[in-house]
Amino acid sequence: MLKLKVSFKSSVIFGNAFMKIGELARNAGLNASAIRYYEKLGLLPAPQRLGGQRRYPSDALHRVLLIRFATDMGFTLGEIRLFLNGLHENMQVGPRWKKLATRKLIEVEQNIARSLKLKALLEGLLNCRCPSLQFCVNRLRLSPNLRLLKSQRRAIKI
Repeated sequence: MLKLKVSFKSSVIFGNAFMKIGELARNAGLNASAIRYYEKLGLLPAPQRLGGQRRYPSDALHRVLLIRFATDMGFTLGEIRLFLNGLHENMQVGPRWKKLATRKLIEVEQNIARSLKLKALLEGLLNCRCPSLQFCVNRLRLSPNLRLLKSQRRAIKI
């Protein structure tokens, strides 16, 4: 079977393959508006334009896929911007990942601890039999007086 590769003059600029915004978005599984938003935030460099249309180099897809992956993993767009700032093709990314991952691990550990506390609280609330809001607040140690006493106890122990 004969396989044909179609190449239109408009999809090649100076010998390098370039993509229109819709093609980049489709390949990355995003809407074109997300690509424009990433540009606006400085996550993607401003592309070349041909006839007023954005033309992205093929390596733009790598950046967009990394942005998607990182946001799915809980990194903020600000963190991603720091990671991508000054990053060029064929540049080692290991040290950048290490720096970003070290900071993110601290945040993840804090979130895990908070989530475990929340889980325990919610499991306890499944069996709530408090006769009143006041009783419930006191039982959960939400009373300002109880918090004050608790902090004073900590101060005495130190």
